[in-house]
Amino acid sequence: MINTWWATRPKRKLNSVPEVLAAVAEMSLDQEWRGQRDTHLSLEEALEEAGLKRVGERRDQTGGGARTYLAWISSLGLVFTQESTGQLKLTLAGEAIMNGDSPVAVLKSQVLKYQFPSSFSLSRGVDVSSRFKIRPFRFMLKLLMDERVEHLSEEELAKIIITDAENETKECYEAVVNKLLAFRHYGDRVLEEGFTEKYAPKTGKVNPDHPFSHLTDIANTFINWLEYTQLAKRSEEDRLLRVIPEKADEIRHILSVVPSFIDRPQQHEYFQRKYGLDPKHQKDTRNLSQTQTITAKMIAEQKVKQAFVAESLKTPITRITSELIDKIVQQTGLDGHFVEEALLKLYPHGAIGSFMTEYFDMAFKGRDEATEFEKATVTLFREVFGFETHHVGPIGLTPDVLLLSDSEGYAGIIDNKAYSKYTISNDHHNRMVHNYIEGFHNYCPAHIPLSFFSYIAGGFGSNIDSQLMRIVNETGVNGSAVTVSNVIQMVEKQQSVPYSHAQIRNLFSVNRKVRISDI
Repeated sequence: MINTWWATRPKRKLNSVPEVLAAVAEMSLDQEWRGQRDTHLSLEEALEEAGLKRVGERRDQTGGGARTYLAWISSLGLVFTQESTGQLKLTLAGEAIMNGDSPVAVLKSQVLKYQFPSSFSLSRGVDVSSRFKIRPFRFMLKLLMDERVEHLSEEELAKIIITDAENETKECYEAVVNKLLAFRHYGDRVLEEGFTEKYAPKTGKVNPDHPFSHLTDIANTFINWLEYTQLAKRSEEDRLLRVIPEKADEIRHILSVVPSFIDRPQQHEYFQRKYGLDPKHQKDTRNLSQTQTITAKMIAEQKVKQAFVAESLKTPITRITSELIDKIVQQTGLDGHFVEEALLKLYPHGAIGSFMTEYFDMAFKGRDEATEFEKATVTLFREVFGFETHHVGPIGLTPDVLLLSDSEGYAGIIDNKAYSKYTISNDHHNRMVHNYIEGFHNYCPAHIPLSFFSYIAGGFGSNIDSQLMRIVNETGVNGSAVTVSNVIQMVEKQQSVPYSHAQIRNLFSVNRKVRISDI
């Protein structure tokens, strides 16, 4: 029995869930899963070929690696085993991801619904203690929104929360908060006697050199999963988990609605189909009892889906292009006409939401992926918002991105800053004023005015508005600062109510940080 919160984690983060799900869908759907070693081994090989699982010798030849990955996506409510046939099926949430819906939106819903007990937590080989009746990620958000708490460290989660937070009663919550605050003052002295033995790992063996390592591993997984929802993020400075300021209102709304726990976790298919409802559905009314003949065309379409999902995570896809078709033909070996027809049928509007997971992460990685962040911004403003875009950063003494609007006859410049709390230093101020703005015509190929400058970052310091106004007053050019969360909000809005270039110019010319209400 596991006496703490627990989550399986063949991968530390959820970013590769869509690709793993696609591999499962191609290799295993509508096949009997339980006890079918050949199916397990085929999936394991497919995961290795896709670069999702490290290649191993598989000495036991039992397909155990595949079962671990399947448990992962099952624990998130994306698949289930049909009781009447023993076949593997996608839940509605799983189908939504495979159909090109934003995996962040779907998995955010699944993570927030994640509960103990569940079909997964009660399963053989897991067996989380029955004392837990809690939605752990909602509990974490409640703590982060509490003015007494405000942030969480991995150590606090490991030693206090995953062990003591066993239900959602007010008494339990207050007890956890009080113990957490005491831990911040007194450290390990607040831990009960026999703590390491009481909360030992599944094996029952505690590492004497690192007695808390199994707990910090669990805590790290829960933090990674919550970060994937784009509601909270660790800062690069102190590694503390905090709510993303722009998401505070959304979190308040989430916490204001307290749904019922999903019932009958011991009944696998019933529980998984209720848990696996995507945001667009309130009930799973599909009749899955009819046997379907698997045709060569269906298998080929599944290959196209798998290749498309993998590609959509790497680049923003707003429409089906000849370049995309050629790439998927090369990857699958399928006929070009078939691939084109399949893509236009399955993904007529592309799948822009899939890439936004990667874009969000880029905004917090410091200098490590700065160039990729710049290139992604170039692509987004070209493909999503319809600008002529240039990646001018590599020229030197230039901003990262140049935007040109043919329809409105203006230019804009963007500087990407991959930090959670970016502030405009004196050096960066002078660079923007004297190099980027005053030297605008040195790198702009068009004879049109510069309408705005903007910074895009993971987040900004508290003085960003006054720092922007110094540049505005000195140059006479309007400016703004936009968090990556708000850029993602713009991208999502663009899919249903497109911005005109005049509206984007106005939005990026507010001379302060752009707010959700502006969008």
